[in-house]
Amino acid sequence: MPVFDFKAEKGDKAQAVCTYTTFKSYENETSKEHPIMVIEDKDHILKHHSNGMFLNPIKRTSFEFHDVEGKPTLDIKTIDLRFTSLLKWLGENHIKVKLSGYETEEGYAVYKIREQAFGNGVKLSSEDGFLQYMIERLLMSDPPAEDDIDEDDKEETGDDMKLTSIQSITDFISCAGNTLPDNIRLWSRRNLAVAKSNEVSPEERRHAQRALSVMMGINWKSNYFSDIDPKEARRILDEELYGMEKVKQRIIETIIQINRTHTLPAYGLLIVGPAGTGKSQVAYAVAKILKLSWTTLDMSSINDPEQLTGSSRVYANAKPGIIMEAFAKAGQSKLVFIINELDKANEGKGNGNPADVLLTLLDNLGFTDNYMECMIPTDGVYPIATANDKSKISAPIMSRFAVIEIPDYTKDEKKVIFKKFALPKILKRMGMREEEIEITDDGLDEIVELCSSSSGIRDVEQVAEHIAANALYQIEAEGATKPVYDAKTVRALIL
Repeated sequence: MPVFDFKAEKGDKAQAVCTYTTFKSYENETSKEHPIMVIEDKDHILKHHSNGMFLNPIKRTSFEFHDVEGKPTLDIKTIDLRFTSLLKWLGENHIKVKLSGYETEEGYAVYKIREQAFGNGVKLSSEDGFLQYMIERLLMSDPPAEDDIDEDDKEETGDDMKLTSIQSITDFISCAGNTLPDNIRLWSRRNLAVAKSNEVSPEERRHAQRALSVMMGINWKSNYFSDIDPKEARRILDEELYGMEKVKQRIIETIIQINRTHTLPAYGLLIVGPAGTGKSQVAYAVAKILKLSWTTLDMSSINDPEQLTGSSRVYANAKPGIIMEAFAKAGQSKLVFIINELDKANEGKGNGNPADVLLTLLDNLGFTDNYMECMIPTDGVYPIATANDKSKISAPIMSRFAVIEIPDYTKDEKKVIFKKFALPKILKRMGMREEEIEITDDGLDEIVELCSSSSGIRDVEQVAEHIAANALYQIEAEGATKPVYDAKTVRALIL
């Protein structure tokens, strides 16, 4: 079905019509098989690269080819639904572009659009690389509701571009269309009006422009999750974590649930255990399995709710909160929030309780930042919290998590961790081979005894680091061939 049908006003000589149908695509890259659009070419006159201009909605949803004899105007047959707003915008603003495409049975399949805004052309935006940035963002987005590439085609991208100017923000909002969530699209229009208004103070305009720059820099994705390979997930867990079979089993169960529903579970994970037992490592492993960006909230250093929610724009030095900044830094709405030391979230200092703010994030119903003045969708957020003492966590927060407890490590487990995980990992990082160092049985017993005062494995890793560094020094500086560490040597080195 056509997306729009432009009807001529009274007195117009011609009527602008929509010639194309749309198709939905979730592809993140374009090619001959997955084009942006297909243009009719019954006479096969088009070349691999073709310059010209879209004529939408001035005449028809078509493209006028400037470097083909006679400057033919050919109708657009089909287009990726995500690009309809960009097509309309390019046509309305008379932007000269260069298309790259292939001849197919359906027509000229366009896989790349580049700006040709030189000479008499209209410059796209005050920001260089805007069109490439816009196309990349649209390709990474979800459709709105309802090959071999030549070496010459390998060009710079718009990855590093930031939408800071009013013109680039205006262009982006026009091109993004329905790929933005409804509430954010309406919010952006209101804030853009404020940023352009001469009837408000310069401070209000500055805040509105800054908020727009932050919001438009985030790729708002749906909450749909593709299948995750349980075997690959298990491999990552075994590589990152020693033992913890109950923990791994719970994580694999979560993966199976995601594969069945294609959405995140209603509850996050709360990992409870003594200091140094690898709670944070579990959280990082889960983020790696989900293939999501992650950010950390250290609740021991957050004592004011405003640090999380941001400050009101009535203040000159107002700014977004930590949560909004995390979205902005990740550049996308899907991410893992690793909340460290959740048991310290109740320790506010007079201005409210930070734990109360967390509830809105954990419920996945949307989070409101005071500076942004907009509800931020959080259905793509997966919270993973760590805590030493769950008895200090309030009941409302506890009810938002599935709890996984990590037990203390025994002496035998610490021996295996040192020998099979900690030392090999550090030797690899230092560029050493395992056969370059020898730890005797009594030396290993002494290492574990020296680390027996704590239940975690952090001190085991620190001892492994110390011994590896000493061995490397002996080899490089003193010409040793294979340093040996027995109980006496270990005691002398560590104590």
